[in-house]
Amino acid sequence: MDPFRGSFTQQEALPEAAVAAAIDVIRGGRLHRYNVAEGEQSSVSRLERAFADYLGARYCLACASGGYAMSLALRAAGVGPGDRVLTNAFTLAPVPGAIAGVAARPVLVDITEDLVIDLEDLRRKIASTGARVLLLSNMRGHLCNMDALVALLDDAGIVLIEDCAHTMGAGWNGRPSGSFGLAGCFSTQTYKHLNSGEGGLLTSDNAEFMARAIMLSGSYMHYERHGAAPPREAFDAIRLETPNMSGRMDNLRAAILLPQLAALDENTRRWNARYDLLATRLSAIPGVVLPNRPQAEAYVGSSIQFRLPWVDEASAREFIAANKVLGVELKWFGDADPTGFTSNHHSWTYIEPQDLKQTDRVLAGLFDMRIPLTFTLDDCEHIAGIIAHTLAHISLDGAA
Repeated sequence: MDPFRGSFTQQEALPEAAVAAAIDVIRGGRLHRYNVAEGEQSSVSRLERAFADYLGARYCLACASGGYAMSLALRAAGVGPGDRVLTNAFTLAPVPGAIAGVAARPVLVDITEDLVIDLEDLRRKIASTGARVLLLSNMRGHLCNMDALVALLDDAGIVLIEDCAHTMGAGWNGRPSGSFGLAGCFSTQTYKHLNSGEGGLLTSDNAEFMARAIMLSGSYMHYERHGAAPPREAFDAIRLETPNMSGRMDNLRAAILLPQLAALDENTRRWNARYDLLATRLSAIPGVVLPNRPQAEAYVGSSIQFRLPWVDEASAREFIAANKVLGVELKWFGDADPTGFTSNHHSWTYIEPQDLKQTDRVLAGLFDMRIPLTFTLDDCEHIAGIIAHTLAHISLDGAA
């Protein structure tokens, strides 16, 4: 089997329009979002307006990272020290980190075999914990039944904040991810659907919530210079009582994001062509199980996940190593030791241990792979062939 020579961490070059926009900002010297000439609108303000329009949201705030956007959203929603916040047990460290960042206590909810939050376990934990907020992680781009989720939360009086780091451009039944609750939190970190190295976007239709978020982000009373902010009167009651927790986006990052936003729908089509090819090939391999993607879900296939439900630790490590030798980089969520951007709840020792047998069973055989747009369809065929080859040659002591 010929090895794969591509890079799983190589993103596409930024479009020339982004390069030109960055040069304009650098030459102008006005990198800070509030450093604008008379009558000028900053790149950050223009990005906020453009992203709000894209999502169909009233308000948008650009900030330093997706993790910061989540912490900001929790604090602006009134979450404070000791409060319990519900979230998926299958997520990445910035999500429980955002909850811990406001001194709240994460309550982890089991996931299903389709990698989404288990609504029955959520119902039980709402009743048993008294938590009033769900920070929903659309982990690795998988959306639960959002209609059923919203109905459950509305009945229980639970506030929904969506972590859409992996679902920018995705949706459910024609409604964009990030528009189902009080707020949507998005990331523009390098491996997300828009790339500014680091960056975040926070959206909402709630004027009081967004006014607090803008003040918390460090507006220095410059809230009228925002491109998608509530009216001035929304700030009157809270502008002096809200602390400045500086986490603004700068004009350089916003300038390179605007042209990428214009290409997001086309890039979604390209990602999904690669994802669909890989999913078709992998699902044909005996012993490989892919999560179900409901018809109502409009996904963005920038990564792919599959399970080997039969795998034990030794076979999982053998499988990972065999693929790596042939140039295919897989992550294993069942590993007890966090690796790179992959971890599970057992390694988040800053939160109280929680019994999550169902999640642990799912994660024990869960593998994950990035799909950068630098891969061609032929590359995806090659990668699928390597995975099939390595599966056929590892020790399958536990395989059905």
